[in-house]
Amino acid sequence: MHGSDSGLEARLAEERPLVLDGATGTELERRGVRSTLPLWSSHALLEAPDVLAEIHADYVRAGVDALTAASFRTQRRTLARAGLAERAAELTARAVALARAAGDVLVLGSAPPLEDCYRPDLVPDDATLAREHLEHAQNLARAGVDGLLVETHNTTREAVAALRAAAEVGLPAIVSFVCDAGARLLSGEPLIAALAAVVPEGPAAVGVNCLPPDAVPASLAVLSGTNLCFGVYANLGAPGATPDAPRSDDCSPRAYAEHVQHWVATGATLVGGCCGTTPEHLRFAVRQLRG
Repeated sequence: MHGSDSGLEARLAEERPLVLDGATGTELERRGVRSTLPLWSSHALLEAPDVLAEIHADYVRAGVDALTAASFRTQRRTLARAGLAERAAELTARAVALARAAGDVLVLGSAPPLEDCYRPDLVPDDATLAREHLEHAQNLARAGVDGLLVETHNTTREAVAALRAAAEVGLPAIVSFVCDAGARLLSGEPLIAALAAVVPEGPAAVGVNCLPPDAVPASLAVLSGTNLCFGVYANLGAPGATPDAPRSDDCSPRAYAEHVQHWVATGATLVGGCCGTTPEHLRFAVRQLRG
């Protein structure tokens, strides 16, 4: 565990749950900003920073405690595919600055898998993981984040590498896995084994994300059976849905808030939303949690 003077860790230690924001990439799509691969949400840093700033501000107005900077795809590896490798530090800093300007809340740096969240078979070798996650963590630390959100990981190997990078730059980190309905990572590793692998790295919290609400129960049972600080933030469908088939209609803000309340009642100290959730979903969740 990192020093207890961390704002993130102090907030996680409070009795009331920490509420993360909801989706950024799918919300950009919903507002007409292209989020095609490989750059995904990083397109907005180049082409629509004002829309990104407004999304962050909408989440702050919804009452969240923490924003996730749009650094999900600002790693050198991804940017190189668009000929922008040398702009990794600059675009990471821009992502953090936009979140920081939105309000007086914690700002977390997103540190996802280097390749594809849904393709554990693409995870690079250990030396590459160590080197590239460290560069991303250094860029986020220099940009002034309050901690890292090591999110949507599908192998324990890469999650451990990202956590070690966070520790090396002195930042607290939350680590979150994408799991199936049977509490297994997409690599096939059981969530319980993944937790055992990451705990020695001292994460501030553990959790699951980017799984639909109806797939959460098995993972929630595993998480609540530990003595760890844990969180859940679910998705409302995978990215890339067309504007005329909006994901968020499948689960109304009120229904999502009821899921959130159940996760907190089961012990979650960290909740939020992933792909497809909107500021309205988080507004209802905050209202449900805080009466």
